[in-house]
Amino acid sequence: MISKEENDLLTQTNRGTPCGELMRRYWQPAALSDELPEPGCAPVPLRLLGEDLVLFRDEHGIPGLLGLHCSHRGADLSYGRIEDGGLRCLYHGWLYDVGGHCLEQPGEPEPLAGDQAGADADASASPLPAAPRRFHERIQHPAYPCVEKGGLIFAYLGPGEPPLLPAYEFLDSRPEFRFVTKYLQECNYLQANEGNIDQTHLSYLHRRLSYSSGDSQAYLAADTAPTLEPEITDFGLRLYSVRRTGAERIHVKISNFVYPNVSVFSGGMRDGYSVHLHVPIDDERHWKYVYHFGRSRPLSEGHVAGFRKEITNDRRLVRTRSNRYLQDRDELKAETFSGMGSFFHAQDACVTEGAGPIQDRTRENLGYTDRALFTCRKLLLGAIQAVQDGEDPPLTVRNPAENRFAHLVARADEIPSDVDWREYWKADAIASQVPA
Repeated sequence: MISKEENDLLTQTNRGTPCGELMRRYWQPAALSDELPEPGCAPVPLRLLGEDLVLFRDEHGIPGLLGLHCSHRGADLSYGRIEDGGLRCLYHGWLYDVGGHCLEQPGEPEPLAGDQAGADADASASPLPAAPRRFHERIQHPAYPCVEKGGLIFAYLGPGEPPLLPAYEFLDSRPEFRFVTKYLQECNYLQANEGNIDQTHLSYLHRRLSYSSGDSQAYLAADTAPTLEPEITDFGLRLYSVRRTGAERIHVKISNFVYPNVSVFSGGMRDGYSVHLHVPIDDERHWKYVYHFGRSRPLSEGHVAGFRKEITNDRRLVRTRSNRYLQDRDELKAETFSGMGSFFHAQDACVTEGAGPIQDRTRENLGYTDRALFTCRKLLLGAIQAVQDGEDPPLTVRNPAENRFAHLVARADEIPSDVDWREYWKADAIASQVPA
C-alpha cells in the first residue's frame, strides 16, 4: 500500500506535475508512422500528457508536433493546409513550420522602411533606431521535436536539449520483421503497465483450463506460484520468474520494466521480443502501443491475426467495459480461466480498467507476487525526485558511446533445474542483437 500523495505523484502527468515533468524528459510515442502515411497528408489532432496538439508531415515528409490552437485567435490547426513548408491555419492563413516558427501572416501589412510599428516592444528603450521586424518573426508557436524510428513517431515535450533516442534493438528491426499497433485503454497508464510487470497473473487471467502436449503455454498451469526475483538495472528493472515444469526442469522468463512507462518481455516471440509502451493521453486514458519483432524472419500472420480481429479500425478493443468484454460464462467453466477468449489484451483491459480510471492504491494489500511492482514504484518515485532536484532522470542518454542496450534481454526458456537461471542467458545476449 502507498499513500494518497505517492499515488498522486505516480499517476498525474499533466504539465507541471512531478510525474508529468518526468515523462517529458523522455521521448514518448506520439503516433504510429502509418497514421501519417505520406508527405502532405491530413494532420492528426491528438492529446498527449494532457496537452492538445496536432501532428503533421510537411511536403518533405518531416513530422512536426505543434500546439493544436493557432497563436493568432485559437483556431484548430488540425484542419489546416499542408503547403509552402508547413501547416497553414484556415482562419487567416498563418503558416507554421515543424519548429513552430511563423513563416507567413498574409493578412498583415508589410512594415515600411524605417517604420517601427513592427519592431519589438522594447525597441523604444534603445537610443539607436531598430530595424523594422515583421510581426510573424515575433511568433513562436508551441512546438516539440520529433524523431521517426521503427514505425513510430516519437516526440520530446521536455525542456532544454533532448536526450538521444535510446538505441533499442526493436527500433532497428526491418519493417517486414515487425508488427506495430496501438489501442485505447480507459485507465491511467500506470495500472496497465503494472499489469505487464506482474508475472504471476499469467497463471490465472491468461490460463486455459487444459493444454495439449507440447503446448508452449503449458508452463502457466504447471506452476501457478512462480519464484520471482527483481534486479535493478540502469534501464529500470529486470524480473526473473521461474516455474517448475518437471522434476529436473524449470521455465525461466526474463521480462523488464524500462523507464518510465515501458515493458519488454518475450511475448511468445522465439526470435525477438514484445514491447508495450503506455503513453498517457491524460490521467484517465492512455494509448497502449504494442510492438512485436523478430530478428531473423518475418512475423507469421498467425502471430498478428488476433490484433486484426480484436482491434477496430478506430483503434479500440472489440471487447470493452460497455459489453463486459464479451465474457462467456460457459467458456469460463470449460475452456479458459477468464471466459474472454484467447486475446490477452482484452483480458488485461478487463482487470486494469476494472480498477477504475485511476486505481486507488491506498486500499491495496500487497504480497510476494507484487515484489517487482513494489520495486518499480520506488524506482519511479526516485526518478521523479531526481527531476525535482534538477538532475537528469535515469536512462537519459546523451553520449552516443553509451547508447547501447545489449543487456536489455527478454526471454522465455525451459532449462535444467541445476542451471543458474540468473546467468544462463548472458553468454549469447550481445551476439543475438540486430546489427546497427
